Amino acid sequence: MVPSGVKEAAAVGQCQSMNRILLIDDDAQLGPPLTVYFARFDLALECALRPSEGLARLRKGGLAAVILDVMLPEMDGFAVCRAIRKESDIPLLMLTARGEVMDRVVGLELGADDYLPKPFEPRELVARVQTILRRRASAPPTAIAPQAGAKLLFDGLQIDTITRSVGRQGETLELTGTEFELLLLLAREPGKVFGRDDILNHLRGHEAELYSRAVDIVVSRLRKKLEPLDCIKTLRNAGYALALAPQAP
Repeated sequence: MVPSGVKEAAAVGQCQSMNRILLIDDDAQLGPPLTVYFARFDLALECALRPSEGLARLRKGGLAAVILDVMLPEMDGFAVCRAIRKESDIPLLMLTARGEVMDRVVGLELGADDYLPKPFEPRELVARVQTILRRRASAPPTAIAPQAGAKLLFDGLQIDTITRSVGRQGETLELTGTEFELLLLLAREPGKVFGRDDILNHLRGHEAELYSRAVDIVVSRLRKKLEPLDCIKTLRNAGYALALAPQAP
């Protein structure tokens, strides 16, 4: 017979070894059944009903990912996502009853790793969390580019990879993080055609079939900001490429 103290210690050890996931959602009926379900997949779900509570828990550390609802009291999920991204690059999945494409684009631009509309199947939510955890675990560490190759120069366009700034004909542009990453992806290999799947996987690792329209919208916004330069070429049914020739530093 195993002493109860040993059983309790084993249970604590198992809990500590599980990936801890934070759910920020004001639906008090959602957390308890999801907690039980997540435990079947060695995921320990913690629940916060208010953004302030969730942000405070996040700052304590020890979390592997965040599931964030959009419709929240105090501030909406997009504002919470901004606050999280100022402090952390933790994997983040947005959860909402609104499934419009523009909502997905906003989540993508703010730095969410995935987006699942309600109502949802718990198994799909678990699968998506497991996917973003695997992607993050397998991603190579980001190397800091050497100063010598920090700037990418084109006719009328300058990209500084260290300061993450972009100049167009002498004017500094205001780009979102997603717009900058997209431009940098194209600029590192000018002329190469990148498909929507390639772009999505590079930006945040999203499920391509859900966000192909989002890529078109982000490209459209970036292209407008780069005007009057005709930088981005569209190849029908293929993808996008940078249509500028590189210049020597």
